[in-house]
Amino acid sequence: MEIYDISYLSLVACFLLLVIPVFVSQYLKLGIIQDTVVSVSRMVVQLAFVGVFLTVLFDLNNSIVNLLWLLVMLIMATHTTISDVGLDLKKLLVPTIFSFIIGNFLVLLYFNMFVVNLENLFDARFLIPIFGMFLGNSLRGNIISISSFYDAIKRNENRYLYSLSLGAKKHEAILPYARKSLDLALKPSIANMSTIGIVALPGMMTGQIIAGSSPILAIKYQMAIMVGIYVSTVMTVAIGIFMTIRSSFDEYGILKQDVFKSTNA
Repeated sequence: MEIYDISYLSLVACFLLLVIPVFVSQYLKLGIIQDTVVSVSRMVVQLAFVGVFLTVLFDLNNSIVNLLWLLVMLIMATHTTISDVGLDLKKLLVPTIFSFIIGNFLVLLYFNMFVVNLENLFDARFLIPIFGMFLGNSLRGNIISISSFYDAIKRNENRYLYSLSLGAKKHEAILPYARKSLDLALKPSIANMSTIGIVALPGMMTGQIIAGSSPILAIKYQMAIMVGIYVSTVMTVAIGIFMTIRSSFDEYGILKQDVFKSTNA
């Protein structure tokens, strides 16, 4: 099957489509032109860098270098998670990194060993893209779960303290808030799986088909990836909440106020 390349001139033609949202923004006074330009520019620079960098990684295909790059991805994801939810980076850095490692890396190794059946589990062509998909989805889940969990505890502090005063142990008082946060974080992944294929064709499957893979092969990979993403997200958000609890609450079950950035200002 012939593979159709996209020339640089064709990319320019693609970017010309951005005239439409610019016109809509200008006509309706939405004020998104600057944000659009900045976002598109960052996307181009970042993807260009990643394209060159991944080409070098794939050609080198050194297991140690590949794992070091995964570590960089983990650190960046952890920093983004904690920063976006307004919590103290120093207190939650280690437990959040640990949750990403357990929830993503272990699922990735299982995936490469038993699903893709790779001889080299650290093959860059599979290791980095698949890990990126797992990490990106669990990152979103972690932001939702951790943010909603600590916001709920802080917003309902009196009710939470009242539960402790009635004799509830720390994990008993925390469990309703953790359960609600996990539910909020996992609903998008569940909804995404239930509508995939009929409502939407995901990017990975579409890319494989366009690149010449058979639809059946693309579907098998997509099903496997979706299961892996869901499992890694469940593990990451669950471990993320319960690991951060150890450094965020004192021995009496009281939430430490210095966990929040605003209290350190």
